[in-house]
Amino acid sequence: MITVAVEAAKQAGNFLSQNLGKVRDIQRKSDQERNLVTEIDKRSEEIIIETIKKHYPTHGILAEESGKSQRQESDYKWIIDPLDGTTNYTHSLPIFCVSIGVERKGEIVAGVIYDPNNDELFTAEKGKGAFLNSKRIKVSQTDSLTRSLLVTGFPYNITENPDHAVEHFINFLMTAQAVRRLGSAALDLAYIAAGRFDGFWEVALNPWDMAAGTLIVQEAGGEVTNFSGDTFSIYQKQILASNGKVHDEMVKVLKQRAHG
Repeated sequence: MITVAVEAAKQAGNFLSQNLGKVRDIQRKSDQERNLVTEIDKRSEEIIIETIKKHYPTHGILAEESGKSQRQESDYKWIIDPLDGTTNYTHSLPIFCVSIGVERKGEIVAGVIYDPNNDELFTAEKGKGAFLNSKRIKVSQTDSLTRSLLVTGFPYNITENPDHAVEHFINFLMTAQAVRRLGSAALDLAYIAAGRFDGFWEVALNPWDMAAGTLIVQEAGGEVTNFSGDTFSIYQKQILASNGKVHDEMVKVLKQRAHG
């Protein structure tokens, strides 16, 4: 399955690269004025689903643009983000990726994130480690928040400040070495696994944003929980991912809620 996921991700990623700067039709997802969907997202998703169905016609699919597929009796579900970083993409900013996770009986067992701009392929299988272009990767060894480079993202409804997103951002700005915001949650997670970032938090993500990335982080030796440090689920909205060494410190900051 990991081979099929890689094939699908690379095909979709190459399609995205070839069409960068050519977006003509941009729609707004009805209830969220800032949440974009393009004809590119849809075609990328079709490419991925076609590849999966060719090999695994009975497997379930949860995909960002089309929702659940009709076949759900299988133990397997493919969780797909055909273009993570749509806003970047529509501005021709080359920070975006394809994310594909495979869930078996409720557990993520395989994950692939492909960044076509840098030709970086992040992969993981449950219990077998995490890899970048076939080389094993590990999380960073940074052990204090004051020396940590963190990354986050903001929900489309940031003006409503869900889950104190703005306060959390300010609190981390005050405690970490630096905070970045790339615009692709899947890449944020992949970069945690590769040791480029030390910690990541975000509110209001969807399963397809996190499915592949969370497994890749865990297989690289990192830790993934909710904001309280409790068990994480891709079907909940909060995610805190780190190298493990700064995790408790990050939980403490998240518990501060409002600044000051």
